[in-house]
Amino acid sequence: MTYQHRELANGKWRELSLIEQLANIGSEVERTISWRSKNPEYSRLAFERALELIDLTLADGKNRRRCKEIARVREVLSDYFVGDNQWKSTDQLWRNYFYPFNYAARAHL
Repeated sequence: MTYQHRELANGKWRELSLIEQLANIGSEVERTISWRSKNPEYSRLAFERALELIDLTLADGKNRRRCKEIARVREVLSDYFVGDNQWKSTDQLWRNYFYPFNYAARAHL
C-alpha cells in the first residue's frame, strides 16, 4: 500500500496520543471542507489523507477500546463527503467534533 503519510505509517503515528491523532485527522477534515468549493481535487486528496490517518489510528493497538467510535467516524465522514449524507452531517458538525481534540493537543504542548 502506498501511503501519503509515509513517515507516520512507518511507526511515528503510534508515538502520538489518541488526542494528537484525532487532532491531525481533524486538520485533514478541515482541509477537505475548506477546499471543497475552491478546488475539488485538493479536497478529495485531503479527504483521502484523513481516511488514511483514520486507518492508521484504527491499526494502533493502544486505541483498541475506541475502535468502534473511530470506525463510526470513518463511516459517517465517508457518507458525508462521498455518500448520500444519510446522517445529515454538516461542516459545522465536523468542526465541532474535531475542534476539542485540536484544543486539547495544543494545550499539552
